[in-house]
Amino acid sequence: MDYKRFSFQVIIRVLLILVTALVAGYLYYQTEFYFTASFSLALALLQGYWLIKLVNKTNRQLTVFLDSIRYAEFNRSFKPAGLGEAFDGLSASFNQVLEDFHDIRKEKEEQFFFYQNVVQHIGISMMAYAADGKILMLNNAANKLFQIKKVNNIADIARFSGELVEILRNIQNNQRKLIKVQVNDDLLQLSVYAKQFKQENKEITIVSVQNIESELEQNEMEAWQKLIRVLTHEIMNSITPITSLSTTVNLMVDDWQQSHEAGEDTSEVTSDIKQALQTIHKRSEGLLQFVQTYRSLTKIPKPNFEILKVHDFYVNLEQFMRKELDRSGIKLSTAIEPANLEITADETMMEQVFINLMRNAIHALEKTENPELKLIAGYGNYGNVMLQVIDNGQGILPDVLEKIFIPFFTTKQSGSGIGLSLSRQLIRAQGGNITATSEPGKTVFTVRF
Repeated sequence: MDYKRFSFQVIIRVLLILVTALVAGYLYYQTEFYFTASFSLALALLQGYWLIKLVNKTNRQLTVFLDSIRYAEFNRSFKPAGLGEAFDGLSASFNQVLEDFHDIRKEKEEQFFFYQNVVQHIGISMMAYAADGKILMLNNAANKLFQIKKVNNIADIARFSGELVEILRNIQNNQRKLIKVQVNDDLLQLSVYAKQFKQENKEITIVSVQNIESELEQNEMEAWQKLIRVLTHEIMNSITPITSLSTTVNLMVDDWQQSHEAGEDTSEVTSDIKQALQTIHKRSEGLLQFVQTYRSLTKIPKPNFEILKVHDFYVNLEQFMRKELDRSGIKLSTAIEPANLEITADETMMEQVFINLMRNAIHALEKTENPELKLIAGYGNYGNVMLQVIDNGQGILPDVLEKIFIPFFTTKQSGSGIGLSLSRQLIRAQGGNITATSEPGKTVFTVRF
């Protein structure tokens, strides 16, 4: 409404100037009232001056307002001094806009202060740098890790590790690198992860550098302990009866010698010795087979990558496993979303893994009414390709679930215990991972790429 009043004032003033000028012209050319004509002309000029002054005042107000925004002077206040009531609303609007800008700036500064404190106090070393290597941010954990007083460019980190500098220069978006760094008497195992983005046409890389030495050592120790327990159990199962039988055979040989020297019938003792030797031979072959099986876990061939259509892969699996599924009365269903989903993998390795998973599921469904087996494929929550084998069996107990990927661990009486462990190694060789979850009525094995 105030702006309409301002426009009305401008129109009235323009009309008054026009009328005054016309009157001055009429008096000058049609009459002899030259003094009155001159006065009218002066009045028209004066009215024009007042109009220009009015417009200039509004322009100055607008200029000051825009400069306040430009230079972030949001504490300035506008008053309609000398502009009349028509500009009360304009000044109030200016003041409200500046107040809103001030609140937004305050909120942004508080957010910046909060995130800056989070980054500085986080325990993981973090840094941000531009494409030319200039350091834009380096938190306290990074300073403590690098132990360098002044770091302006990633090239300065060469005093800590030249190999790390090369990784920082060449690392790609969402890429993770592992590096070993020797610092005096300490050997650090560093995990480097990068995220890249653009800000005002400037490429920025944010990198986290984490020392995972203790975690690796802990996981390695736990893995060795689990493996040693399994190996000890299997070897003792074979060595104990062999040792016992060897002692028994020695005693039998002594009895045989004594009976033979006395001229007694030794056929029964000879038969017992043969039977004991056959048992020793059988257990020795079992131990040899166990060692050969263990060797197979340590020799994983390199994958022959190719583009594999998941639909065709599932169809081939269904054809291969059809007789076993029909024999067990298991209903098989598949679901793939999108239907043209593809993965880059080794088909032979994938078949070996999924045949093993499906046979495990068939075994788990032996005592289940209306057994069902599902093959699912699609994208996971983080955009990775996910292939799943799901059964509606009784499920796996939690304490058993955490051990199923340990070599030679098995709950089957005739199982070797290497199927799932070998499957995990085959999937990892292709850059993926395999996990398992279970609850009563549902067990899911998931392969992610």
